[in-house]
Amino acid sequence: MRIVQIVTTALLVAAGATACSGDDNGGGEAAKPLPSVTADASLAAKVPAAIKSDGKIIVGTEATYAPAEFLDADGKTVIGFDIDLFKAVAARLGLTAEFQQSTFGAIIPGVGTGKYEAGVSAFTINKERLQQANMTSYFSAGTQWAVKKGNPQGVSIDEPCGKRIAVQKDTVQVDDITVRSTACTSAGKAAVTINPYPGQDAVANSVASGKDDAMLADSPVTAYAVKQSNGQLETLGDIYDSAPYGYVTAKAQTDFAEALRAAVQSLIDDGSYLQILQVWGVESGAIKTSEVNPS
Repeated sequence: MRIVQIVTTALLVAAGATACSGDDNGGGEAAKPLPSVTADASLAAKVPAAIKSDGKIIVGTEATYAPAEFLDADGKTVIGFDIDLFKAVAARLGLTAEFQQSTFGAIIPGVGTGKYEAGVSAFTINKERLQQANMTSYFSAGTQWAVKKGNPQGVSIDEPCGKRIAVQKDTVQVDDITVRSTACTSAGKAAVTINPYPGQDAVANSVASGKDDAMLADSPVTAYAVKQSNGQLETLGDIYDSAPYGYVTAKAQTDFAEALRAAVQSLIDDGSYLQILQVWGVESGAIKTSEVNPS
């Protein structure tokens, strides 16, 4: 666990873990129970033999992106809505999910080399990632900014020129703020000082501590960071550029991607999917149809 100031990882974890420790609850504040998910033999039959032979799916994840995936109070157990949902997907396929921590940028390459059988880490589906892997949609999120309470540095999303902006490495938000910085310099204004961090916990802390002027991240992540900041942070502007999250599987594993799609759709259809999202308070990102490699 990283040791940081002001809005510490420990505070974020403790706030979420109150209701999500144990097998019966996820991370929602109301401590709603997670649905019981049983296997579907016809869907389980879609999983390639090489993956289901050991009864589990080895999953790469980067656990600093609350409420999608982050560490419980023990500093070891990975929890979050991504985790609970994928556990349900695996259960519908007659399997369990074994989550292994990784840096975010190493997950897709790890899936490609066979180190992981799937990547579950709030991956926004985009053209670059689709060139490297198959992606099965399961959620929708946009980008949301946050600043210190009252926006003391006067940050403007449209013109963040000369400001210090925090983002997590290898996320779509890095591209976003890079484009905005280029627009600043093209207009003869000061460039954005872009500060990329390896984990989202450090991103939120950098803004709360005043090291950076603002942050941008996926909308449920920003909303969660603001909620857990004890009034130190607030959102800035509206959510934009909504796009689906996708489970990452190897380019050669199209059958497995389809099995995951069928399992997600099954959970959507029987209501279990929405129940899991409601536990975490992220049901606004629910989708109606899961797809493999949506355009």
